Amino acid sequence: MEPWPPPHRCLGTAAPQPAPPADDAGPTPGTPAGARRLAIFLLRLKTGVVIDQAVEALAGRKQILVFTGAGISTESGIPDFRGPQGIWKQFDPDDYTYDRYINDSDFREKSWEKQFRSPYLSASPNDAHHAVTRLWESGRLIGCVTQNIDGLHTAAGLGPEALVELHGTANQIHCISCGDRPEFDAIERRWESGEVDPACLRCEGILKTTIVYFGEDLPLDATTRAWHMAEQADAVLVVGSSLGVYPAAFVPLDVVDRGNPMVIVNRGETDHDFRATVLVDGTAGEVLPELVNRLVGS
Repeated sequence: MEPWPPPHRCLGTAAPQPAPPADDAGPTPGTPAGARRLAIFLLRLKTGVVIDQAVEALAGRKQILVFTGAGISTESGIPDFRGPQGIWKQFDPDDYTYDRYINDSDFREKSWEKQFRSPYLSASPNDAHHAVTRLWESGRLIGCVTQNIDGLHTAAGLGPEALVELHGTANQIHCISCGDRPEFDAIERRWESGEVDPACLRCEGILKTTIVYFGEDLPLDATTRAWHMAEQADAVLVVGSSLGVYPAAFVPLDVVDRGNPMVIVNRGETDHDFRATVLVDGTAGEVLPELVNRLVGS
């Protein structure tokens, strides 16, 4: 039996895996790349924005795992990371490494300024977040594993027993030395009073949001809970994720590996469209409420 949690998956860092080579702009159906793209095209053509097939794929499933990415929050005014207006178009992801945060006090000062002046702190959950909460309340959700750091699932009423924030959250702060977790508002008040790089009051260590930086290990508790949910799931519903960031993407793929259906709701292609049972090409806020309403009523 494979050790639990699978060590090659759960204890990795947040560094993205290299992307596979992109298909040529115009492959012919006779090539492997062309065949894959043709299959994806036909699957999307069949599904479109109609959710009948998605309802059918998930009907009777009582332990659905929801896996969400940045696309679920774009309708709340929070940009995704890799889209045309994404965050990585504004900032260099290579700057956001754990080593730099620990060793560069100037970078920490700028990070706190961005944190407390961010317009996204006032963002509100949208209909898609509320739909996930409703699915949990119906008793058909094993849990929600999110890559997002915006805290909007919590704001939509999804409790901690149902939610795994695999990449941490911008709304919680901890000391990297002693593990103390001061209140977010208390640190914000200290920053506003002139502490540009507030230190831990318990041990004078470095404070940091629980957001997982590149090169930083994923939190063990969150990773273990995510894998337990995946092991118990009988279907997975992917919402607003490209499925291109690892090791997080291994969580929904593990559900598929065990022969269960995967429904993807996303704008545009993902890295694993070809493994989906059903693809719903649409915005989360439009598609998910209807899908959940029909599942809960089925």
